[in-house]
Amino acid sequence: MADIGEGGGGGHKKGPGVKKSKKQSTRVDLTAMVDLGFLLITFFIFTTTMSTPTAMNLFLPKDTEKPEEQNKAKASGALTIMLGKDRNVFYYEGILADDGSNFKSDNFSGIRDVILNKKKSTDDKDLVIVIKPTKEAKFRDVVDALDEMTINEVKRYALVDISEPEQQLIDLTVAAGGGGK
Repeated sequence: MADIGEGGGGGHKKGPGVKKSKKQSTRVDLTAMVDLGFLLITFFIFTTTMSTPTAMNLFLPKDTEKPEEQNKAKASGALTIMLGKDRNVFYYEGILADDGSNFKSDNFSGIRDVILNKKKSTDDKDLVIVIKPTKEAKFRDVVDALDEMTINEVKRYALVDISEPEQQLIDLTVAAGGGGK
């Protein structure tokens, strides 16, 4: 039980004819206020909505007896997307040709059509998309590319470091003015 007490006395005139009045001490019981505080805290705890964690479902590869066969994919079902500077996207299907003839560029808004076309022309179990961000790519571009995988319901994709020949092709394409449409 909590209370506030004020002592009496002080500040009275002294002398003949002045009656000295006795001050009563004030006592305030704060028990009800403490109870009300805990009641409010309990109310707010129980009425707040608990936020559910946002997580991405991962489809992990199945275990195989030979580790070198674990990540094998058909070249006809592969699509490699490379994320460049200023939301430029470079891509090729299958294996990169030695002369770079299958190397293409686009801006980020056109990548959904590329993924959908590849998805239509390829069996779902063979489709693999490899995402390779360059050093100039922004974090936002990588997140947007992963979002495209979720939006287009691509089950198999990987985030991989870019190789030196691919980086050279990107540099040549950008220097020639072909970085995106």
